[in-house]
Amino acid sequence: MRAPLRFDRWHPLAVAADNMPDRPGVFQLRLAEGLVDYPRGRSAMVGYGSAASLRRAVAAVAAARDGAPWLCRCTRDPVDDPPDALARLVADFRDRFGEAPRPPRENDDVAAG
Repeated sequence: MRAPLRFDRWHPLAVAADNMPDRPGVFQLRLAEGLVDYPRGRSAMVGYGSAASLRRAVAAVAAARDGAPWLCRCTRDPVDDPPDALARLVADFRDRFGEAPRPPRENDDVAAG
C-alpha cells in the first residue's frame, strides 16, 4: 500500500505559483467559495494536476484561468511518479463523487459551502 499524499496549505491561484516548489508533484484546485454538484455529492474541488515542475504547471494554469476565484495547493513532499499519483487521486475522487473533478459549467448552480 502506498503512503497517502500529504498536501501543503491553500494559496489563491493568482499567486499560487510563487508558493510552489520547482520539483515534481501533484496539485489540487478548488473553488474559493461554494461547491460544485457532482453525481454523488458536492465538492469544492475543480481540478487536479501533476507535473515535473509544480511551479511552472501552476503558473500555466493560473495564466489559462486568469481571474478564476480558485485556490491551489501542492504535495508537501516530492512525488516519485506524479502521473501515477494523479491517476490514483482522480480515481479516488471519481469513486466518491461519480466523476472526475471539473470546473463549474455555465449552467451549474454553484452552491454556497
